[in-house]
Amino acid sequence: MSPEAACRAPAGRGRPVLLLVAHGSRDPRHAATIAALTARVRRRAPGLRVETGFLDFTVPGVDQVLARLHTEGERDVVAVPLLLSHAFHARTDIPAVLAAQEARLPGLAVRQADVPGPDPLLLGALERRLAGSSAGLSPAQWRETGVVLASAGSSDPGALAAVGRLARHWRLASGRCAVRTAFASAAPPTTADAVRALRADGIRRVAVAPFVIAPGRLPDRILAGARAAGADLVAPVLGDAPELAALVLRRWAAAAGAPRADRLLAG
Repeated sequence: MSPEAACRAPAGRGRPVLLLVAHGSRDPRHAATIAALTARVRRRAPGLRVETGFLDFTVPGVDQVLARLHTEGERDVVAVPLLLSHAFHARTDIPAVLAAQEARLPGLAVRQADVPGPDPLLLGALERRLAGSSAGLSPAQWRETGVVLASAGSSDPGALAAVGRLARHWRLASGRCAVRTAFASAAPPTTADAVRALRADGIRRVAVAPFVIAPGRLPDRILAGARAAGADLVAPVLGDAPELAALVLRRWAAAAGAPRADRLLAG
């Protein structure tokens, strides 16, 4: 049974609410993008209640959403962090917020699911975002294009290493001449430095693939670095990619005890 099938099970089966936990941003594009992703998750699992809460800057906050669910009698919740690494926010911020609300709201039980990335399933979304910016390159030209996989960054070595593994997987799976990582904060290299390094290696065409979910301050830093270094192509953020929605439901299903899908879920 796929996560979608589990979501369509009869109401008496007691499905936990899926709470998407986003970082939040002062940039209104961030909230709009998260809303679009939430809508896609709901379309994929129409029998599942899906809510969204933000850690900072944007309303409603996670605490507000959990308080409302508690008032409405929803006491069983699975929180899926909308993050692409298992770093500080996933390990510290989100567990603290969830634990505080469990202590404050009698009977509330919140399970935190794993983050949806980095996961090789997202490579399809990254390829598609890049292809939309490729200006009609031939397959041979596309393979000769070096790619910078630019993530938000972290001070956690494990999180950085996971992005590096994804970059290596992408290069091997795609046959590209090069895929290098870059980080918008907390760790080198910057996007601009990674683009320049590929040029120094003799790669004439360089594309930047932001490994971020929604626009905001750090994605804008990735874009600025790509432009400053003269990148030929810059893809949009992942946004409401169907692969991301599929991973959100897989993480919910694993934490909720529902069987996982054994294949790529249809968008």
